Amino acid sequence: MIDRIKSFFSTFLLFELLKGMMLTGRYLFARKITVHFPEEKTPQSPRFRGLHALRRYANGEERCIACKLCEAVCPALAITIDSEQREDNTRRTTRYDIDLTKCIFCGFCEESCPVDAIVETHILEYHGEKRGDLIYTKDMLLAVGDRYEEKIAQDREADANYR
Repeated sequence: MIDRIKSFFSTFLLFELLKGMMLTGRYLFARKITVHFPEEKTPQSPRFRGLHALRRYANGEERCIACKLCEAVCPALAITIDSEQREDNTRRTTRYDIDLTKCIFCGFCEESCPVDAIVETHILEYHGEKRGDLIYTKDMLLAVGDRYEEKIAQDREADANYR
């Protein structure tokens, strides 16, 4: 009986509304934390996973050996790989696509790669105006890797030291 009376008065007097208004009032006069994004950047976690990139060896040859482990381990089925045998009996990819609209940025592809070919960079500033713009092909991924190789190597070293 007492619980019913408490419930009636808490509903009638709108205690939840008052508690919410008190919380709002507490933050109304607190110091504002605003980040003006293009000019200011927030700190980024060393574990952040952003745009994918395919890396090359120092001699310019692509690292991917078309083992298709990243394609097999991808829970979102965002990676598509086609490969062919070369004259020197090595296997290389002819097609390596990642659909970033499907990708959940879990990092499984990066962890499964035996030759460190596919990496998730710390790049977060990319966009697509339509869905097809976010399907990254092999050439696009290699271009990202070539452009940011120094930064990727620094981040990989920092990640190794962080663990």
